[in-house]
Amino acid sequence: MNSVPFLTHSRAVLLMLAVTFMWSIAGVVTRQLESAHSFEVTFWRSFFTAISLLIILPLFQGRSVFVKIRRGGFSLWLSGVCWAVMFTAFMLALTMTTVANVLVTLAISPLATALLATLFIGHRLATRTWLAIALAGAGIAWMYGGQLALGKDMSGTLVALCVPLASAANWTVVQNSRALGTKIDLVPAVLLGALISCLLTLPLATPFNATLHDVSLLAMLGLVQLAIPCVLAVMCAGVLKAPEVALLGLLEVIFGILLAWLGAGEVPGPNVLAGGTLVISALLINELIGWRQKL
Repeated sequence: MNSVPFLTHSRAVLLMLAVTFMWSIAGVVTRQLESAHSFEVTFWRSFFTAISLLIILPLFQGRSVFVKIRRGGFSLWLSGVCWAVMFTAFMLALTMTTVANVLVTLAISPLATALLATLFIGHRLATRTWLAIALAGAGIAWMYGGQLALGKDMSGTLVALCVPLASAANWTVVQNSRALGTKIDLVPAVLLGALISCLLTLPLATPFNATLHDVSLLAMLGLVQLAIPCVLAVMCAGVLKAPEVALLGLLEVIFGILLAWLGAGEVPGPNVLAGGTLVISALLINELIGWRQKL
């Protein structure tokens, strides 16, 4: 699935744009829910993601995908746990704080990954990346500091912070496994993450309050916002370079904030916009410089 003959570079770019847009709909869709509460929201999205992947994966990889899971070893399961944390924390955070807060916090994932890889598996960071981490950190501090000054509840933001940390841990596990000669297939790891998230949140999701309208929206998220773009992103990653994927992935933040603004009337505050601009600028400059150096 990493090599798709018909997927040219231009088509991969367009497909990755579609992927980022699909990722970005979670916030505005969550705002349309009627009665589903936090853990129930998480459970249903993870449940429908797992169901979708159980249908989609055998179509792409055949029944061998289940063999990969059985033989995946500790690293695959650890990756699955990281995905479960990301799935759970992301949806919980969306029910606790603004879409903009969540998405800007998620945007630090690449820099958190670089930092964690340096600490645990000995990767060396370029000076530009250290500067980008400092600039992004200043942006996050600006955003969160403004909220603290206004006396706002920070619990949702702290939950959202679990997502980039789990993402960084996940990619560190993947990179370390590859260095040791074991390649983790990320899509089956996502399936494991969805299943683990279901099991973890089920006891906390009951009694169910979701209406048929809510369940329909969460089913759509499981399929369209997570399962399908997950498979497509892996296909794109086989064609695009890592900096290209990282740069295009930043559009999720912009798309998501705009959709929540236009579709749910959720206007981001000035501190969020200012801090978010610093974070996005840090990522953008770091990836563009790194890309030019490799050309």
